[in-house]
Amino acid sequence: MYVLFEDAGKFMAGRIMSEAEASAQVELDSGKRVKVKSAHLLLKFDKPSPANLLSDAAALSQSIELELAYECAPDEEFGFGDLAKDYFSTNASTVEQVASLLRLHEAPHYFRRGGSKGRFKKAPAEIVQQALLAIEKKKQVQALIEAWSAELVGGSCPEPIREQLYKILFRPDKNAPEYKAVVEASKSSQTAPLALLQSAGAIASAWDFHWQRFLFDLFPKGTGFPALQAPAITDALPLAPVQAFSIDDSHTTEIDDALSLQGLGTGTVTVGIHIAAPGLALTPGSPIDQLGRQRLSTVYMPGYKITMLPDSVVQAYTLTEGRDCPAVSLYVTFSEDTLEVQASETRLERVPILVNLRHDQLDERITREWLEGEDQSDHADVPVSRATLGFFWRLAQTLKARREVVRGKPETFNRPDYSFKLDRPSNDTPPTGEETVLIGTRKRGAPLDLMVAEAMILANSTWGQWLAQLGVPGIYRSQASMAPGVKVRMGTKALPHAGIGVPSYAWSTSPLRRYTDLVNQWQIIACARHGATAALAAPFKPKDAELFSIISGFDAAYSAYNSVQSSMERYWTLRHVQQQGIEELEASLVKEMGGGIWLVRADTLPLMFSVMGAQSLPRGARVRVKLAEVDLMALDVRGTVTEHLDADAQALMEAEDSEDEDNLPAGPVTIAVDLSDSPQDLSA
Repeated sequence: MYVLFEDAGKFMAGRIMSEAEASAQVELDSGKRVKVKSAHLLLKFDKPSPANLLSDAAALSQSIELELAYECAPDEEFGFGDLAKDYFSTNASTVEQVASLLRLHEAPHYFRRGGSKGRFKKAPAEIVQQALLAIEKKKQVQALIEAWSAELVGGSCPEPIREQLYKILFRPDKNAPEYKAVVEASKSSQTAPLALLQSAGAIASAWDFHWQRFLFDLFPKGTGFPALQAPAITDALPLAPVQAFSIDDSHTTEIDDALSLQGLGTGTVTVGIHIAAPGLALTPGSPIDQLGRQRLSTVYMPGYKITMLPDSVVQAYTLTEGRDCPAVSLYVTFSEDTLEVQASETRLERVPILVNLRHDQLDERITREWLEGEDQSDHADVPVSRATLGFFWRLAQTLKARREVVRGKPETFNRPDYSFKLDRPSNDTPPTGEETVLIGTRKRGAPLDLMVAEAMILANSTWGQWLAQLGVPGIYRSQASMAPGVKVRMGTKALPHAGIGVPSYAWSTSPLRRYTDLVNQWQIIACARHGATAALAAPFKPKDAELFSIISGFDAAYSAYNSVQSSMERYWTLRHVQQQGIEELEASLVKEMGGGIWLVRADTLPLMFSVMGAQSLPRGARVRVKLAEVDLMALDVRGTVTEHLDADAQALMEAEDSEDEDNLPAGPVTIAVDLSDSPQDLSA
């Protein structure tokens, strides 16, 4: 005697060995014996054998027309044997009964499970209709997937996939037919998704791919601005008795900061740090403020930038030479001899801007030797005196040295800063990706750079402490220590910044370029106007939820923008390698990646990439690398070590003081298309 039973949703058959009231012992064809509850027993039979029964019934079940079976089935609950008698004959065989059971089981849109095993009930007609429509739609979608996949393999991109391209690649809905078609086509053609889509014409060029990806991620509505009028600054501001100058590169239009000097030669000097004052005109919640709040920062990349604020607004408040510009000014009085701080004061005023100096035009002339009198060149065309610039140079070195004492170790500038210049008439429109790129270097810590950097650190630290003293919240950057893994954080408390070596640090010197600086400027203006009662008048109050929201949004946006800048710089670096026909580079080993692969940093280009053949070499060792073919789509190039060069002290020092893993420059592009998706996933 054989028995059919259900176990964990599967139908099984075997020889019944013994039977009790509540259960039975059944021997399967494999020889294994199982205990089966009586309630799970569905059918007893003498023939055919269990193996033949299930295989024959499975084949026969597919011949049962569900529509006809639905019509034959009674309206009340019924057993599978009842359906077999109605569908086949009153003397339905064991195979026909089991075939009916299997068909009922696999058609839940027609038949629902009844109250006990082997019992079923017809689904309501409207539910059946809805299910049939869904099944038909699913078939149509699968047909679309197969058709689109065939088009991709054939070298043509269907329009729906073209329209969804960047969503498919980077933020896919893995149930969407467009995504499934790309996966299916990649698998069937054994072609990587990016290569497949490029050959199908979905991607116009490598540059267009990276540019459109950037827009998709961060500017899905485009980079344009609505037409907005910059409000005028209506405050009656006094005219400052100074002649200020700014130091920026030639492409800078958002001139946020300028410097001035008074009292040189008198024993007491006053340094003026003057910051553009959009906060005197813009108000929280205004249309222009909402624009800034959406973008949060200017986005920089080689040959182009996307400003935080419209250019018409920027030009209304930027510190342009030849104008008396509204500014928030910090005056710090120093002993000329010892450079000890004696006092500081913040004023809201109009500042005469004498000149906008451009460091890329002056770095080769405004050198340490010239500033310290070793080089007696005239440089009469520089409208700021050698004495003034020389004092700022001495002050900058002193301020830096004092910070380094707090910091616990000197700041090292072992690697150069790289500059990118695209050979094209104007930077007003996005590049095409085909421009010739010129990559230049300038040593970090160049005199003009250091003057500006130290003045801004002084302002950000001084204002940060002042806000805290008056009980006015601000947005701060802090770092608890320089121990490995301790990162810079943003918050509303005036905490030390160990990496810079200051007691507090509130970004306040770039209100045209960073939204955090504009927020802090509003708070500083309240302090300048109201003094001890500033906390009552400041736009943002202590524990203001808006401040925390701004910090969260800025952190995410600033990180994303920095990633974009790194990726675009990597594109142009690899383009430079192609354009210059560079086949070999000298590099230093940075990080062992496993499997015999090392990450290296090129000596003369802003490029990190992986190499083979550096086994047994120490971190920091210098090597000569033969480059493989550049892949601009993936932003990747690999290399093979051909020679071990002598490691010098600087390379080893850089290796010891190298960036955290989180701060490594951009590497190859990764996409979200997963070719390991199973066929079941593809048809889901």
